Amino acid sequence: MATSLKNLSDYDKTKMPSAANMKFGIVVSEWNEEITEALYEGAYNTLVENGANPENIIKKYVPGSFELTKGGKYMADYTDVDAVICLGCVIKGDTPHFDFVCDGVTQGVTQLNLDYSIPFIFGLITTLNMQQAKDRAGGIHGNKGDEAAVTAIKMVNMGWSLKK
Repeated sequence: MATSLKNLSDYDKTKMPSAANMKFGIVVSEWNEEITEALYEGAYNTLVENGANPENIIKKYVPGSFELTKGGKYMADYTDVDAVICLGCVIKGDTPHFDFVCDGVTQGVTQLNLDYSIPFIFGLITTLNMQQAKDRAGGIHGNKGDEAAVTAIKMVNMGWSLKK
């Protein structure tokens, strides 16, 4: 299937709520650091562009993508963040390891969303090769980190609007 050359991270900035009073935790995998740091930069910049105070953005590292869920749980348990963004990159190799890691992180982030009253945002890139990862971490298809930040802001806003 051919993939069009579209920036998947474009969004309507006029429809974004302000992130001025929101606090965010960002958990970043150290594995595939070139990609995960690009994802972080995208998320961080998008949060700030939408009003988040840089002092209200906490960044913590975990060794690999599989550890994102535990890192996210720690962030929720030991800080007062309004949302946790989990950023990682898994590139398919020759063994089933890819499938186990991707399934584990997907299920783990889903479970965190069910167990906590704050949103946990799935910012895991799963690709067949490094070029596909680069294309989605600031390349021709945008930056999944931007998308994760937009989702975090919107989900916090939704939660706040329902509490009133």
